[in-house]
Amino acid sequence: MTTSIYDKDLDRNAANFQALTPLTFLERAADTFPDRIAIIHGKTRTSYRDLRLRSRRLASALASRGIGKGDTVAVMLANTPAMIECHYGVPLTGAILNTMNTRLDAATIAFMIDHGEAKVLITDREFSATIHAALEISVHKPLVIDYDDKEYPQSGALLGEIDYEAFVAAGDENHPYRGPDDEWDAISLNYTSGTTSNPKGVVYHHRGAHLLALGNILTSTMPGAAVYLWTLPMFHCNGWCFPWSISVVGGTHVCLRQVRAAAIYEAIEKHGVTHMCGAPIVMSTILNATETEKRPVAKRITFMTAAAPPPEAVLGAMKEAGFEVIHLYGLTETYGPAVVNEWQGDWDALDASDWARKKARQGVRYSTLERIDVIDPETMEPVPRDGETLGEVMFSGNVVMKGYLKNRSATEDAFAGGWFHSGDLGVMHPDGYIQLKDRSKDIIISGGENISSIEVEDALYKHPAVANAAVVARPDPKWGETPCAFIELRPGMQATEAELAEWCRQHLAHFKVPRHFIFSELPRTSTGKIQKFKLRDRFKD
Repeated sequence: MTTSIYDKDLDRNAANFQALTPLTFLERAADTFPDRIAIIHGKTRTSYRDLRLRSRRLASALASRGIGKGDTVAVMLANTPAMIECHYGVPLTGAILNTMNTRLDAATIAFMIDHGEAKVLITDREFSATIHAALEISVHKPLVIDYDDKEYPQSGALLGEIDYEAFVAAGDENHPYRGPDDEWDAISLNYTSGTTSNPKGVVYHHRGAHLLALGNILTSTMPGAAVYLWTLPMFHCNGWCFPWSISVVGGTHVCLRQVRAAAIYEAIEKHGVTHMCGAPIVMSTILNATETEKRPVAKRITFMTAAAPPPEAVLGAMKEAGFEVIHLYGLTETYGPAVVNEWQGDWDALDASDWARKKARQGVRYSTLERIDVIDPETMEPVPRDGETLGEVMFSGNVVMKGYLKNRSATEDAFAGGWFHSGDLGVMHPDGYIQLKDRSKDIIISGGENISSIEVEDALYKHPAVANAAVVARPDPKWGETPCAFIELRPGMQATEAELAEWCRQHLAHFKVPRHFIFSELPRTSTGKIQKFKLRDRFKD
């Protein structure tokens, strides 16, 4: 290897190189703004000084139980202060935080506990029934710690051997700060919604979390002392890394245990909310609030959404209500959003139809993402930038996952050719903005949650009266999309819509259950393959 004068006596050392990690954001915020409010939850106020102390106590308590580098700490928590503390306290030990979707069923949770080899499970008593059932069937039996929300008491049972507050109190607030040995070290584990029989475990590293958190600040133009309302689940891609982002600017987290219109408007008026994120269902909740639920929106609020592009009417209504919508795009494998519809000022002068077409595009890469393109998966060459030629959207850069946990073949497939294959089909416009056109894996995005049509179809096929089933996305003004099932019944057998819905509820998480059932003959190719595009075409008008 050829060396130059710049390779001699200019080595990396402790003075000029430190591993990138979002944990440093809290350290700086606590040093700089110790008395500033970091978290609001009901009547509870937590300063940055106390957030750091509590996070260190949590790390100390976990370490005293033998938790260290490479161990998994799973959490089943709502948007509460404990969830924010876990984003710092768990990785401070070198362990990996696994935030689990609170809407999932017991069998899926049990799979995650076993696959991730969780040694500790911190669980909110609201979800005790599901967790109890999951622990009954899981092989791994982690230490269970109960979180009992004193601000919003829940009626569920306590399952663990110790309460979260008692566990944290037993820790040492002087527990030393410990960053990762290597910025490539894992920081969190997030499971996909499962496009096959079981979900895949997406592993994030400290470097990617650090960069995506900064990318959020730049993309949302978030100022110092921002007030962020948690209408996005923190379990979803680690809340798109916003639990770490807010500390960058010394902002305030406003926890929201349940996304309800009255609570959203109350928080906006009471706390001066500046930023929030969410799926179309959150916008629907805001816009459909009753007059008694609504409160004045004194200053414009930045609202980031990453599902299907909002309809023009919704964007207009949000703007009129006091919200500026930023359209994002990403996947679990890219730490959440990594693409933004970067709005150009002169587009505001476009007529309504052209304006809407611009808004419908997913956009360009985050400043912290190195490359994104629309590529022909067969040749691995970029498609023409004509806004018409279809290809697969692919990512490359530091905010792409490490890979899938204990799944080498899936990781190799995802990274084939030096790109992360998203599975999403789209086009590239002449100005470099991408636009999605279809999903190669038939994923339905409902209320911000991914639903596999294959998983729903498998459940339907188990019903004795169902001969054939095809599940597709049906546009929905509230949820963005909802599953719609087309059913062919077996000769001489009967089943009603209500019966099939109840059957699905017994075999699936409730949010995956189709909202509509249509009994009809399914369109097929000459070889007998069901033509789903024809079913989707029924909803175009």
